[in-house]
Amino acid sequence: MNEKIRVEVKTYDTERLKKLTMDRQAYENRINEEISAVIEDKARVLDLGCGNGDLLKLLMDRKDIYGLGIDISTEAVLNCVKKGVSVIQEDIDEGLSQYKDKSYDYVIMTETMQAVQRPDSVLQHIVRIGSKAIVSFPNFAHHSIRFGLFFRGVMPKTSKLPYEWYNTPNIRHLTVKDFKEFCAKNGIKILKEIYLVKNGKRMRRKSFFANFFAEDALFIIQKKQYI
Repeated sequence: MNEKIRVEVKTYDTERLKKLTMDRQAYENRINEEISAVIEDKARVLDLGCGNGDLLKLLMDRKDIYGLGIDISTEAVLNCVKKGVSVIQEDIDEGLSQYKDKSYDYVIMTETMQAVQRPDSVLQHIVRIGSKAIVSFPNFAHHSIRFGLFFRGVMPKTSKLPYEWYNTPNIRHLTVKDFKEFCAKNGIKILKEIYLVKNGKRMRRKSFFANFFAEDALFIIQKKQYI
């Protein structure tokens, strides 16, 4: 490969990475705005996989919530502390059993479920701990992923899933349909569903098509009450 081609490839990769980063930020901002619209003032909120604490900080400023974040990353925990966000360093696969039933108004888990070891157990815990729970995840049945696998025969990359197969943090590949079927089988009621497409825009099509067109899904759920 000559020097000119090498420079052009490097420039293309840099620009593509920049665009993917901007797209991910657009999704994150939209998800945070959707959640902020749902949470009531002064609610008790537990954020699992809270990352740098941006969502909790937003909710603290806008809604005057009592918030607590949980993350396994030391760097994320330090960033939360710098922002004045209460946080615990803990593995959510192992530490949720200590929390009492309905001890929070909302338990939030955004873009984290696909990265935990036992999402089935975590989901059962969050609807137990919270009066309501809010979860979001990338939809692995999106049409670009289907076509990428079918035509190219390699693990596809999208703005929501920009990783290579060997460095992705996503160990659970779920779809909108998978999640809805899990809820139906495990006594979890879906109160609201929001689907996002390119650049974090809300999907206008009916939810019947969400499994094909949605890049990201957000659900508000709670444990079914049986009389």
